[in-house]
Amino acid sequence: METIGNVITAIDDAVWGWWLIILLLGTHIFMTFKTGFIQWKSITRGIKLSVTKDPDAEGEVSNFGALTTALAATIGTGNIVGVGTAVALGGPGAVLWCWLSGVFGIATKYAESLIAVKYRVKKKDGRMQGGAMYALSRGLKWKKPGAVLGMLFAVFAGIASFGIGCATQVNAIANIVEENVGVQGWIVGLIVAALTAVVIFGGIKSIANVCEKLVPFMAVFYVLGCIIILGINYDFIIPAIKTIVRLAFQPGAAAGGLVGTGIMTAMRYGTARGLFSNESGMGSAPIAAAAAQTRNPVRQALVSSTGTFWDTVVVCLMTGLVLVTTIMKNPAINMGEITDGGILTTLAFGQIPYFGPVVLTLGIICFAFSTVLGWAYYGERAVEYFAGKRGLIPYRALYVIVAAIAPVVALDMVWDIADILNALMAIPNLIAVLLLSNVISKETKKYINDLDAWDEEQVPVVDD
Repeated sequence: METIGNVITAIDDAVWGWWLIILLLGTHIFMTFKTGFIQWKSITRGIKLSVTKDPDAEGEVSNFGALTTALAATIGTGNIVGVGTAVALGGPGAVLWCWLSGVFGIATKYAESLIAVKYRVKKKDGRMQGGAMYALSRGLKWKKPGAVLGMLFAVFAGIASFGIGCATQVNAIANIVEENVGVQGWIVGLIVAALTAVVIFGGIKSIANVCEKLVPFMAVFYVLGCIIILGINYDFIIPAIKTIVRLAFQPGAAAGGLVGTGIMTAMRYGTARGLFSNESGMGSAPIAAAAAQTRNPVRQALVSSTGTFWDTVVVCLMTGLVLVTTIMKNPAINMGEITDGGILTTLAFGQIPYFGPVVLTLGIICFAFSTVLGWAYYGERAVEYFAGKRGLIPYRALYVIVAAIAPVVALDMVWDIADILNALMAIPNLIAVLLLSNVISKETKKYINDLDAWDEEQVPVVDD
């Protein structure tokens, strides 16, 4: 088992080398310029559009339903445990790289969502299908390479859903409930599996309905907890920001036992956890965007891109500041002995008397369960792409089984495997974004100043 673990770690280190960091951040920056700094329009217009219904447009769910489904999948343990892991392994500087990956990643989320809507298809029963696999197979001029890349993306996404979307999330729920409530993990697994089955067998509309109610509640609840902690640590906020910026670019030490190991390590863990958190460039969220009721691709792309703003620019930044200010304020925290992001977060929320553990417990439960639901939808669409509609019931059944057994299965290597699968999904998706960048630019110029305009191109109907 140790040998297997070493091999997985070696693969993880290889795929998350300089080349992927350059590809990912390079795409973020390139699409920022290609779209005319769409970040500003995403915040000012996208947020407004996210709560504006477009019922006469084609699609299965509302703009808000598609956004909250995507947010449900992205705002998970990556925002809590993932940021903590980045700080523990990459130093405080990783927080800056995580945040920057989110700021520039808004453009990539916009771009991948735009082509997901533009190249989506409709099944005969009315269900919308879209994502990187359809953008690659339908959008590229080179049809055979596009089809191969689309198939690879779908396979990677289908496999990834069991780990990043299910096993790690349910395991986090079981651990936090067992530690704070005393309910055994296997019981928690069965409960989560039953609830998951009830929702996912109802399809995207059922998932979206749950997410529309759960996501706003959990986000506000968690952010309020972070604000309280930052209020407690107020005198360390400015020193923490200075430390984060300084240690993002150079090795060194700071108050509270914080150590920066250099730009490469900080970039590696910050960018990797940024991708794990906001999924910009990974191609997962556009699968939900393709199901939205929208009159043109730019309209939904703006809505979808706000997900990265809320997820990383707001939630992950607050988590990072909470962790670093807590470490600096409490010298007894020995960073030399902590590699588990969950421990850091638990220590931080423990500063809130009585209610701190409750906020953290409910936060992880809500964040993780919503991720289970969101990724179930992503996995379904991926499996249907390469296995057809007949693969849906077996997939759902296996997904529920994985949820049930996750609390009693050793997951020591799951985070490394999740990082690898994230990278393998990102590569074909980023290829689609870069090769279709001219299409993205053209569509943006066409609709950005007339977001109410209708796309006259009909969504093609395909066989189930």
